[in-house]
Amino acid sequence: MEYLFGEAGELGWVVAKALLLYLTAVIGFRLGERRTLAQLSPFDFVAAVAVGAIVGRIPNAHDASFLTGAATLLSVLAGHALVTRLRLIPVVHGALVRTPRLLVSGGKILSAELRRSGLTQDDLSSMLRQQGIGDLSAVRYAVLEDRGQLSVIRNPPLPPTEGDLLAGIAPHP
Repeated sequence: MEYLFGEAGELGWVVAKALLLYLTAVIGFRLGERRTLAQLSPFDFVAAVAVGAIVGRIPNAHDASFLTGAATLLSVLAGHALVTRLRLIPVVHGALVRTPRLLVSGGKILSAELRRSGLTQDDLSSMLRQQGIGDLSAVRYAVLEDRGQLSVIRNPPLPPTEGDLLAGIAPHP
């Protein structure tokens, strides 16, 4: 039965290590830049997953103390801070950050750029609809940003229409 439930004293240490590691992670992210939690770039995502793995594993590990976990956690956060600073160097920036891609120009889809971005026309249509656009003619430019968001620069407003981006979508009853 002890193998199933463990010892009561051991449970207290697991809770203490989990809380201390959680607080260490919160303080580490708080000391970092605000953008770390706002929009995740690939290296932000890796840091967040690593922190989650450390905070989730160390409290239950019998072979790892809080100090071991804290050292691992602080190393990951320091590595993240270093990569964040290194991306300010143009050569490193080019390796870490994708350049924005123009997907629509003058209401016309740029198919080659769409393909390079790994998107289909259905993906693009969905992203445009999420921005309240029902017709491609309303789009002057659509840019896929480095973190995957779509920025849209609209043409001057036209009267609302049931445009081409709504074709094939079942109307609401």
